[in-house]
Amino acid sequence: MIGKVAVGGISLILVVGVIIGVVATMSRSGGSDNPSSHNNAAGLSTGMKAVEALCAPTDFKDVCMKTLAPIAQKDNNASPKDLVHATFEATVQEVKKALNKTNSLGNGNSPYDQLSMDDCKELIEYAVYDLNKAISKIAKSEMHTLGDLAHDLNNWLSAVVAYQSSCLDDLQNPELKKGMEDGFLNTTQLTYNALGIVNEISKLLSKINITIPSNLNTNSRRLLNTEVDQDGFPEWFSAPDRKLLAATNNQLTPNAVVAQDGSGQFKTISAAIAAVPQNHPGRHIIYVKAGIYKETVTVPFKTINVLMYGDGPRKTIVTGDKNFQFNKLTTQDTATFSAVGDGFIAKSMAFQNTAGAKGHQAVALRVQSDMSAFYNCRIDGYQDTLYYQAKRSFYRNCVISGTVDFIFGKGTALIQNSKIIVRMGDPGQYNTVTADGRLNPLEHTGVVFQNCNIVPDAKLNPQRLTVKSYLGRPWKPYARTMFMQSEIGDVISPEGWRIWDGANYQDTCELREYANRGPGANTSGRVKWRGFAVVTDRNVAQQYTAGPLMDGARWIPATGGPVILGLSP
Repeated sequence: MIGKVAVGGISLILVVGVIIGVVATMSRSGGSDNPSSHNNAAGLSTGMKAVEALCAPTDFKDVCMKTLAPIAQKDNNASPKDLVHATFEATVQEVKKALNKTNSLGNGNSPYDQLSMDDCKELIEYAVYDLNKAISKIAKSEMHTLGDLAHDLNNWLSAVVAYQSSCLDDLQNPELKKGMEDGFLNTTQLTYNALGIVNEISKLLSKINITIPSNLNTNSRRLLNTEVDQDGFPEWFSAPDRKLLAATNNQLTPNAVVAQDGSGQFKTISAAIAAVPQNHPGRHIIYVKAGIYKETVTVPFKTINVLMYGDGPRKTIVTGDKNFQFNKLTTQDTATFSAVGDGFIAKSMAFQNTAGAKGHQAVALRVQSDMSAFYNCRIDGYQDTLYYQAKRSFYRNCVISGTVDFIFGKGTALIQNSKIIVRMGDPGQYNTVTADGRLNPLEHTGVVFQNCNIVPDAKLNPQRLTVKSYLGRPWKPYARTMFMQSEIGDVISPEGWRIWDGANYQDTCELREYANRGPGANTSGRVKWRGFAVVTDRNVAQQYTAGPLMDGARWIPATGGPVILGLSP
């Protein structure tokens, strides 16, 4: 086994260029030359050797070769840096073509059609923005370990997959849906190719344990597992930020105060968010005083690093009742509160959707903010309460309630030391706590519950043994869900899991349980699916903790709340 090897003589640009070249496969398939003809050449150019190496592990190798070969053919000595620059730019252009596709299809024949197409446009714009952000970060060489780079690349690629899937899920017009499916066909293959390359290189690097010396750029260090101090903060964290995030709510100095009685600068949360200055250095702090705020709130994509806190989840409440059944809204547009801009933190607040079981899809909190965290919050609804739509989010000391698929999404969510309340739904309705939507087995996405308590609410409790309630059901083929080290009440039926109606994901999903306790944790009567397993190996369970799951050791401590980075004792 090769020990830890410093990259040393290998150029930082070359190494990073090789790794990020994997995303080159996301550019548009094209080129009239047959790249296979080059395979028989007596001597391959440096560029073609790089292309073949990058394309070898992909699912759609022919697509990969047709994408990258023209770049190497144009320049026989094309370097990894050249491939990265050209193909990332081509990727952005391809995504923009998908955006143009939404315009050519029109808006359908109904208000719902128009709304769902508008959502598609917005989601594709997010993909363009994320890819441009990735290009900028990589060009500045801000990442100093290849493992960290692989985590982030997978996160961004998985977000692109989530955006496409979310667009298609809410399209009900057959013509519009078919048009967008056709428009996404090539980009889906290219994205999956990129995931394959990232995964393959990550596995290789883990075997030889290569790292890049952190002293190459001391101004933008990455957080390693060993760089968390005794207070739980990154060692490199500045004193002002440390003081800010260590403070309790009553010690924070807000940049803006929201109060319905006029004692603050703003009477609505939306107005305070709209006033967040662009390019604000550090975190922008918003204090929301006690009150019931009946408004639909969105923290926009470009409004980043907002810290919002209230007077407690029983006192500061954001509430709404938008829903699919009566308002004919798409799932994401039913959300009372949407955290979209990266780095969002919420403390001591509540997010509600009061549409009830009859409203069907009715989201209380939608999250696609990367590296976001929620502490001491209530998230209450019925169907589709918490939507972890994309990227990485962390929840600690929260209460989350609902009925059907009430914790669902396509991002990566870790819910820790929280109470999960199963509610009474409509007569004859069963309950499912989770519905994960992972579409590709290489995505580092899924939902994990650690040290949680799953209980019925007061109305369901008398009927908890007759009303069927399950830990979850797989929403998409490779759904990933883990319940570990948690207290599971007898509200959960002995079989534990339920299949998605009309689907057949029993063999491909990844549903796991580890070291749980309580009457509902008895696994002897669990489903006999190939995709379900009771984990007994602590090393296997460790892979579902904050570090391996979402690179959490690097960023969760910096959000200023408590966290268990590994397994509990």
